[in-house]
Amino acid sequence: MPTGTPLEQLEEQAKASDRLGSPFTARLCRLLGQRLDRSTAFGARILDWPGDAFADNVALRACGAIHALARSGDEPRLTAAYPPSVATADQLWAAFADALPRHDAFLTEWLSSAPQTNEVARSALILGGMLHIADAARLPLEILEVGASAGLNLAFDQYRYALGEGRVWGRADAPLLIDCPWRGPSPPLDAPLRVVARAGSDLRPIDATSAVDRERLLSYVWADQQHRLERVETALALAAAEHRTIDRADAAEWVESKLRSPRPPGTTRVLYHTIVWDYLPAATKARIDAAVASAAATATTDAPFARLTIESDEIPGSARIAITVWPTGITRTLGRGDFHGRWAEWT
Repeated sequence: MPTGTPLEQLEEQAKASDRLGSPFTARLCRLLGQRLDRSTAFGARILDWPGDAFADNVALRACGAIHALARSGDEPRLTAAYPPSVATADQLWAAFADALPRHDAFLTEWLSSAPQTNEVARSALILGGMLHIADAARLPLEILEVGASAGLNLAFDQYRYALGEGRVWGRADAPLLIDCPWRGPSPPLDAPLRVVARAGSDLRPIDATSAVDRERLLSYVWADQQHRLERVETALALAAAEHRTIDRADAAEWVESKLRSPRPPGTTRVLYHTIVWDYLPAATKARIDAAVASAAATATTDAPFARLTIESDEIPGSARIAITVWPTGITRTLGRGDFHGRWAEWT
């Protein structure tokens, strides 16, 4: 992950938002970089950010804070400058600059929390990896997700998928349809994939039954991507209906505890994480890797263990999708996927 100043990070996020189809977010990032000053606590905290602006993703923290205010309806002028309305850069900035002094404390406090997108369309990438694991092990799955946020991707097997070229997966009456074109040799859609146990952890889990928590999660979805907002809202409704809960825990402590615990008999245990690794401290990553090595050492053909990772690497613009299945311990790069789950390229 690159390092740099808040202004550099705002510009890089603007470029990334352009690439990922959010011109509104790109415009807001550039406006903040060009016009924000230290006359407010919000501006001063961003411009004098004490840590690594890239690792902390200051731009998405700031955009989430402003989106939350716009969604609240407390500032009608700001709300009116947000999509689906089309405002000029000057109109957007004027609306924000007018609202900022009245909500300086709210916006500044919002910066304290790391952004959580819980992008549901990434479930299409998770599906591909899990199909390969199920095909290799031929056993039901127990799945464990690090950085699960609201646990929306823990329910990947409950959604229906349109995968391009007439390929579909999932039951016809599924509550959510995810459209993600798959290119290249498809994962085995007929693999015996069945999830019999699931759990997730997060430092700040989102409670899908809480209106406040739901709004926080939705604030991090880019305002000009209505399809993503609707998708997250539908997935949140399903999580709330199921009373799905996520453990509040340090990632390393949780992984160590889960991998030591008894598993459901006759299952493949799968640890997975998506776009999380770069945000974990080095010591935390080392502990997780050590816990994985210990679990791998006890894996057998009757009790396999697998790890699925969907994470950024040295190739910009997409994530590497990889699995390791023990006891063989062979790591396979399955392909690459868009960070927002818009496509997957299988190799």
